[in-house]
Amino acid sequence: MGADPDGGNHGGRAGLTGPRGPLDQRGPLDPRGPHWLHRLRGPGPKALAARRAVRTTLAACAGFYLCLYGLDDSVAATYALFGAVSMAALSHIPGTGPQRAAVLVWTLPVAWVLVTAGTYLAVRTWSAVLGVLVIGFAVAFVAAAGPKAAGASPGLQLLYILPCFPPYLPDTLGSRLAGATLGIVLLILAEVFLLPERRDTSYARLVARASTTAARCADELSRPPYALSPAATEAARAAGESLRPSLVAEAERPSGPGLRERALAHAGLAARTLLARLARLTPPAGPRPPQGPLDLLAAAGRAVAETSAKLSGTAQEGRAVGTEAADALRQARREATAQDPPLSTSAVLRRRAALLEVADVTAALATAADLALRGRAAAPSMDEPGRFWYARKRAPQLWWHRLAGHAGPRSVYFQNAVRIGLALAAARTVAGLDSLPHGFWAMLAALTLTRTTVAQTKASVRQALTGTLIGALVAGVVLATVAGHTTVYAVALPVVMLVAFSVGPVRGVGWAQGMFTVVVSLVFAQLAPPNWRLAEVRILDVVIGSMIGVVFGLLAWPRGAQRELRRSASVLLRTAAKTVEDTTAAVSAARPADAPDDEPLQHALIMAESAFAQYQSEPREHDGPVADWQAVLMTGHHVLWGSRRLLARSGPAFDPEAAAWADTHATGVADGLRRAPAPPGAEPAPGAPYGPAAPELGPPLFFAAAIWLDALTADLTRMAAVDRVTSGSAGR
Repeated sequence: MGADPDGGNHGGRAGLTGPRGPLDQRGPLDPRGPHWLHRLRGPGPKALAARRAVRTTLAACAGFYLCLYGLDDSVAATYALFGAVSMAALSHIPGTGPQRAAVLVWTLPVAWVLVTAGTYLAVRTWSAVLGVLVIGFAVAFVAAAGPKAAGASPGLQLLYILPCFPPYLPDTLGSRLAGATLGIVLLILAEVFLLPERRDTSYARLVARASTTAARCADELSRPPYALSPAATEAARAAGESLRPSLVAEAERPSGPGLRERALAHAGLAARTLLARLARLTPPAGPRPPQGPLDLLAAAGRAVAETSAKLSGTAQEGRAVGTEAADALRQARREATAQDPPLSTSAVLRRRAALLEVADVTAALATAADLALRGRAAAPSMDEPGRFWYARKRAPQLWWHRLAGHAGPRSVYFQNAVRIGLALAAARTVAGLDSLPHGFWAMLAALTLTRTTVAQTKASVRQALTGTLIGALVAGVVLATVAGHTTVYAVALPVVMLVAFSVGPVRGVGWAQGMFTVVVSLVFAQLAPPNWRLAEVRILDVVIGSMIGVVFGLLAWPRGAQRELRRSASVLLRTAAKTVEDTTAAVSAARPADAPDDEPLQHALIMAESAFAQYQSEPREHDGPVADWQAVLMTGHHVLWGSRRLLARSGPAFDPEAAAWADTHATGVADGLRRAPAPPGAEPAPGAPYGPAAPELGPPLFFAAAIWLDALTADLTRMAAVDRVTSGSAGR
């Protein structure tokens, strides 16, 4: 997803240092040959893991040694080491070093709260279990706020787990907080200054590129033969595809609940819709179209070019920029909407309605881009507050809206939070009742090995147990051989930690658990007299935590998002079908007061999008083609936007012939939506694709509705396309 997950040979140093690359044919002493520093700076997963391992090792060991040997404070040393390890190795915050550092800054106060709560609630088993259940659920549920919050969640869980076990010494809270703060601050410094990385293309720049393509398409459509060339059509398709969230690097996806991120996501959707509408714009019926529609298309081209310039040239500066072309487009759209079209043929009136739709989407793109750049400062100038409902709301309201929307058993974020909270509470109960030494390892195993599907959990547990057993044997031999020579452990720890955090993310959970077993053995051998039985305890705790993870993975939504996606997509399409019917009926009868409430459709979209996001990270249950779920989501957005656009306009009631045509067409589209998503490879049956022969005359709103229904018919056909992804892929 997003950037090439395999760090493939797409140019740069990755291509030069590939196993069959030209550099490997040179002699080993060739100064141009591959160097370890070049490999460390490469874009592949091994280089990425190595860079993070270097940062983690330096931050963790620096804090650990400073507190243990410099300040003689073993408590602070423990929390300094695990503070850095939890937020670097256990967390998976996407992005470059500075991007991760920005996330770590706002997680630092949260870490203080979690360490404090864990310290005071751990004194009694019942309060510790209750605290783990509630806080574990809450920290996991915050993943609904986007990839950055989701990435930080496991590390924050560990910071709460760490003080949940003996010794119960609330008077050491100062040392615990100081150590955790030192470890995280050192990690922040390492992320910012050590081994800098190149940032992926921002989503704002991707939208700017798509807008530039749309401007070129609009310009080409304004000149004879008033149709896009095959090259321009392909460019529009590729530009639209580039804005798929699943193809954008995680750190650059505008998936957060904040105003600017919502607006940027809105701009991306508007750009994709605009490109699709321009690609489907039919040429005029006559040799030369009327001047009015040409002016509207030219105004849309100028406005989208202005939007591209804003996003590409000032997105980083965030200052206000000109909106003259967008304002002119809005004015032209209002004038064209208010004027009655001249008597003409159905084809001419359809094209006029299509041009008005292009203008509407372009205006929405310009408004969303302005909000993404200027935030609340752009809200007063909006002419469609309903479409941009979030523009005047403050950050706490937007966060609450996001979390409240997922507060139910149909949300995959809610399901994951329940699964994690129950597993951690069960592990804490077992550890408290049986007085397991180092019982937090059992909770750590439950946290790190519980997956979103029971099949994934079982596979990870098998690998983890094998790796832990081998790692425990190695650690036992080391502890028995070295005995009390602490200097050996101090020297070996950075080396072993560097190898562990470099190899684990690349080779899988088995290697990660095995190497981490050796790491914690070397750490605790410096905190207390070493004992080879520490490795035995580690195995026992991992077994207990793993079994708990399997049990709750089996009991709590064992199939993850796979079934939930199909269910939520069906709910979305059924809700969209009702919206199509209700909107068409309200517009046909000129009764905007009977307009449907689009809140259910919005909520269905949120649920389906979150299920799709998790679905992409899970292995497929079978090989072969699957439905194009992205097309399903886009159809839901098209229904929502088109309904709002039609209901915002006014006009006379349709005559009986036009009303009958619209009703027939809407019924066919709604029936097709209710039957979708079709089985892979099957063609949907949306009823009459374009209805009976459309009336030659009608009010402007009739042709606007016709264009909307025709576009939804095309969406139904697109949903039947096959996304040939096998179970070995993570999806598109």
